[in-house]
Amino acid sequence: MPSPVLEVRGLKKHFVVRRGLFGRESAWVKAVDGVDFAIHPGETLGLIGESGCGKTTTSKLILLQETPTAGSIAFEGRDIAGLAGAELMAYRRAVQVVFQDPFSSLSPRMRVRDIIAEPLEIHTDLARAAIDERVGQVLELVGLTRDVAPLFPHEFSGGQRQRVAIARALATDTRLIVLDEPVSALDVSVRAQIINQLEHLQRTLGVSYLFIGHDLATVAHISHRIAVMYLGKIVESADSDALCARPMHPYTKALFAAALPSRPGDRTESGTIVGEIPSPLSLPTGCRFHPRCPSAMPVCSEAEPSLQRREGAGLVACHLY
Repeated sequence: MPSPVLEVRGLKKHFVVRRGLFGRESAWVKAVDGVDFAIHPGETLGLIGESGCGKTTTSKLILLQETPTAGSIAFEGRDIAGLAGAELMAYRRAVQVVFQDPFSSLSPRMRVRDIIAEPLEIHTDLARAAIDERVGQVLELVGLTRDVAPLFPHEFSGGQRQRVAIARALATDTRLIVLDEPVSALDVSVRAQIINQLEHLQRTLGVSYLFIGHDLATVAHISHRIAVMYLGKIVESADSDALCARPMHPYTKALFAAALPSRPGDRTESGTIVGEIPSPLSLPTGCRFHPRCPSAMPVCSEAEPSLQRREGAGLVACHLY
């Protein structure tokens, strides 16, 4: 297997909470608390979990929008923590992001031509004619025509705007794209079109994806592997087919039980969880999921489980196994 494009080891991000008159440190929010994963060339890793589990913070750490508290992020074998100058610019060219809402992520005052050309103007020394040609190329790659370049974002549908956002991410010969809920704001029929387009681009260009989402059906369809996060930790990871066929962690089972079935009669309530996510300021002892787990045992509140090889392939952190 080729070396990973991105390798995350022991990644942590703890936010200090300050209270009182003098802003004393009173607690820590452990948004990401020891995460490991790797993404290989041409591969999609799906990252799923409830809101507040640390998915977006993980993406911000990869995009250098936040500084890790501990751990490392290596891109093509090199730790990104020490990047500066030309090397930092090269990393930003290679790693791009597509956000959830294309309407808010695209400037309403800029034409599509200028939106896509902006990273080329910042990161390359191409002449204007070469930039215009590249803009036309990426528009065609995402299923749009070159003649839409003079238009403004409000003149497009939601799906077309997301295609423009993807074209901007691809403009600089990107090798990894962080897709942060890229289709959740779109109609169901349009979601399928965008997912198919992303898969086509991956086959054509060999680009890798970190796909962050809530919709299990979408994540399972596009991902080669899936990692499940809960309160800052990965509790289970496996190949997409294996995880969907046999989820093992009670939290993963609960996510699948809560998802809408393809047929109403298929729905099952087994593994359903109750209660709210614990406060990140006061995490449970032992397994963080045990207060909501239908299979909790005494040991679950005493010792935190570590990731172990699950049946078949992958990893699971649960005292049941």
